[in-house]
Amino acid sequence: MGRHILAFLVVTLLATTALPGKLQADPVVPDVLSLREQSDLRDDWLVKRLDTLLPALMERAGVDMWIVIAREYAEDPVVETLLPATWMSARRRTVLMFHQPEPGAEVERLSATFHAVASRDPQTAARHGGDIYPREWFPHDGQPDQWARIGEIVAERDPQRIAVNRSEFFPLADGLTATEERGLVDALGERYADRLVSAEKLALGWLETRIPEEMVAYRTIQRIAHAIVIEGLSEKVITPGRTRTSDVQWWYRERIRELGLETWFHPSVSATRRAEQDGDMSAMFAEAQSDPLIMPGDLLHTDFGIRYLGFTTDTQNHAYVLRPGETDAPEGLKSGLAAANRAQDILMENFRAGETANDLLARAVAQARDEELDAVFYSHALGYHGHGAGPWIGAWDKQQGVPGMGDYPIHPNTAWSIELNVQKAVPEWDDQPVRFRLEEDAYFDGETIEFIDGRQTSLHLIPRPR
Repeated sequence: MGRHILAFLVVTLLATTALPGKLQADPVVPDVLSLREQSDLRDDWLVKRLDTLLPALMERAGVDMWIVIAREYAEDPVVETLLPATWMSARRRTVLMFHQPEPGAEVERLSATFHAVASRDPQTAARHGGDIYPREWFPHDGQPDQWARIGEIVAERDPQRIAVNRSEFFPLADGLTATEERGLVDALGERYADRLVSAEKLALGWLETRIPEEMVAYRTIQRIAHAIVIEGLSEKVITPGRTRTSDVQWWYRERIRELGLETWFHPSVSATRRAEQDGDMSAMFAEAQSDPLIMPGDLLHTDFGIRYLGFTTDTQNHAYVLRPGETDAPEGLKSGLAAANRAQDILMENFRAGETANDLLARAVAQARDEELDAVFYSHALGYHGHGAGPWIGAWDKQQGVPGMGDYPIHPNTAWSIELNVQKAVPEWDDQPVRFRLEEDAYFDGETIEFIDGRQTSLHLIPRPR
């Protein structure tokens, strides 16, 4: 492991010793590892996950074989998380197979793929003993037909329940295309095709579950995201009367690229101001957004996410543009943010391992109502994907529960995007109702849930008070 990676981990470990409740005013962007160092770290995590996590997940799902199939440009969402970092995507037809002969046993992993599934970095490959998935198909020395060899591999192991990635409710667990499923069924024959079952629980478990090493790094990933968000909501980027909301959006995109990071969605920046009512939620999501000049007195909102080391962030914050002579935001706006913070607390207080997201939502909605908060909850899992594997805790248009996706249980060792809004009247704006939208990322260990890198508890002010 390189010295730079070790330094990165030491700094991150130091960052995790404190669990901040709020964000720093102007945090420094932590260093970003080189691409080679990122690849090295991700492959180490992959091998650790395959060795320590996958056996328990297969046992929990009640399957003894898992077959993951993807073709180039028709990717299964799971496959990129199973491949070495230097692979980046499927090649030709990529087939990964996992076999657990009995509950609790080690999982045999192998590939029936044209190419050797190993890191393309020689040092990393050597450290992992070569192929991460030993090859069981050699088209030029044995069975030339890939599908026929897959059928032979299955018959040799005689599994009773063969999981494949198909799911009615969860797109991330539904990556097996119709063509590939037809090829697999034909290759297995009736005896083994009858043993195919949905890998929904296994695929979601693999995607949603974090190992300790990943969570050590996740705090730094989130800290980077917070630093960029706060930098964009400052006078460094925004000149009132001159800067438009779209200018800030594109500044975010350029800043992400400058740092060597990726985004998984185009950032949004909007302005709410006195005498201009927020639209309803359907208009907010369905209609094209305006692009106003940012002016003194505006309440700004941004929705922002990055991807780094294979993981995503999802953050929504607010800023207030000071009017001449002001040194702080109006009390009504500060009170609205505090109400949204309370809604975050309510949702997180109701996390219970093993209970469904719909049960959690029902308790949170009832508690918010009892506390006279006009809150809407629409939180989701987070991890390899921004709208990640796992249940939905509500949707902006489904506060009575989300059929299917809300019936999935909350599991330990999972990351979450705590996303919601609270509408509150602002006295200084003639009691105009304003929607305060917050989103911060958190980690649930099975007993407690905490923000990964704090949360916004005070409005970012533009310009910063001197």
